[in-house]
Amino acid sequence: QSSISLWILAAVLFFVPTAFVVVELSTRFPEEGGLYVWTKEAFGDFHGFVAGWTYWIYTVFYFPGLLLASTAMTAYVGGAGTAWLAESRTFLLVGSFAMLFVAVFLNIIGLHIGKWLQNAGGVGTYVPLLMIVGVAVLLWSRQGSVTHFTLGAMLPHWNWDTVNFWPQLAFAFGGLELVSAMSEEVKNPQRTFPRAIFASGALIALMYIAGTVAVLMMLPSETVDPKSGVFQAMTQGATALRMAAAGVVAALLVTVGNAGGVGSTVAGVARIPFIVGIDRYLPAPFGKIHPRWKTPYISILVQAGISGVILLVAQISENMRGAYQILVDAATILYFIPFIYMYAAAIKLYARPDRRENRSAVIIPGGKFGVCLAGGLGLLVVGVGIVLSFIPPGDTASKFLFETKLVAGTVLSVLLGLVLYYRGARQKSAGQIG
Repeated sequence: QSSISLWILAAVLFFVPTAFVVVELSTRFPEEGGLYVWTKEAFGDFHGFVAGWTYWIYTVFYFPGLLLASTAMTAYVGGAGTAWLAESRTFLLVGSFAMLFVAVFLNIIGLHIGKWLQNAGGVGTYVPLLMIVGVAVLLWSRQGSVTHFTLGAMLPHWNWDTVNFWPQLAFAFGGLELVSAMSEEVKNPQRTFPRAIFASGALIALMYIAGTVAVLMMLPSETVDPKSGVFQAMTQGATALRMAAAGVVAALLVTVGNAGGVGSTVAGVARIPFIVGIDRYLPAPFGKIHPRWKTPYISILVQAGISGVILLVAQISENMRGAYQILVDAATILYFIPFIYMYAAAIKLYARPDRRENRSAVIIPGGKFGVCLAGGLGLLVVGVGIVLSFIPPGDTASKFLFETKLVAGTVLSVLLGLVLYYRGARQKSAGQIG
């Protein structure tokens, strides 16, 4: 129950300041590249590269986690009879690789086709939520709620599980920074961006809170599977109401929705190393586009290949829940590193003349205090989030092994980027390229 209030805290302390910062930076610097461009403007090439690299490399951990969760949900397409597949390692791995292949293929052949997967993803996210809430309310009207909701229980309870869950709540509100890719294409961004971003934030918060309440109305909190708890609850509720078909339809829609989520992230984030590749800090092939489909196919393929390897490595000596948690925590840590740069960039770039002279810019209200407040809150949340992500959940079998994998994965990911950067920098200084 405490997660309900935590969703609200994450929306207020993370989403709102992030929205202000993203709107200002994306309208002041509308070039494609987003976080990479903003960091480069504020702190120079090296830090721009680190921000761009970590923003890209987080996806090789994020994709496997999302794929595992998505595949686990597909297990409920067959209703209660196939729900056991959500814990089958073979089923989860085969399904994850199949879904990754489809998303990558569609985005390589072009956004004009891949966008259909992404659009279907939007439908596959909101419609099942309405169905789950509807089933929960109907079941509640007949036999009451499994969970007894009280104000005290809904307030934050800071135990091991809650501490590890907090960074994931903030992570769930991420994605606004991708709006920078559309800054030059949106008409009247001064009005469009603020309205769209804050409306979507309210909708996202409502969606998460409603979904959490619905699940807890149908399942005790201690039995909820972090990968597929929503459809674990949906299947149980629909079966109790003798509406098994509703669970099947919802599972099908969410399978499409999650595939769309993978596809849209592939399409957006893959362009970061594409931009960095043009600057020649990454190997030149990262900057190549497909001669026929005009997409950054090398970046997409490398991204998918590393994700597949990490998906397999995460399984070593871990149950599926432990492997999933490692992937989520590693993705969260790496994702938050460029956010540190983004908030710091907003503060540092406050004094530049273009902030006052650019009529297209939508600036953070409140002058220097407003910028420091938004940037400071963002820095606080992501900084604490990074630290807390290294703390294993309370039920972890081997905390040492969990932390070893997590530290090794994140540190090696950053070091790999640094090696590539200094290689490219040496070549540039020696006049070997560009």
